[in-house]
Amino acid sequence: VQLQASGGGLVQAGATLRLSCEASGRTAGFLRMGWFRQAPGEKREFVAGISGSGSSTYYADSVKGRFTISRDNAKNTVYLQMNSLKPEDTAVYYCAADRAIGARININGADYWGKGTLVTVSS
Repeated sequence: VQLQASGGGLVQAGATLRLSCEASGRTAGFLRMGWFRQAPGEKREFVAGISGSGSSTYYADSVKGRFTISRDNAKNTVYLQMNSLKPEDTAVYYCAADRAIGARININGADYWGKGTLVTVSS
């Protein structure tokens, strides 16, 4: 399984961005997927997760109410809609996937990782 993230960029505080992550490969369907981020000098942290069916989602407190994770299983793609962006959201965003149940994907348990996409929020 390969994961390809896209959609990052440079925006001002308060703006919106939508990240996409497409999974490809013979067994790419219905994976549990999630987004993580890593700011300069910081550890990688969980942002949001979604179950394979899309029926369950889970968010970090820092993004709850501003970010929305969703997926289109026909396209094997997961999205992260980011609204009301803040400078502290600046980070490289990574998508990850595994084959477990539920939405609480864990940084130590994820089986597949994509290359990151940089999000920079200016004040």
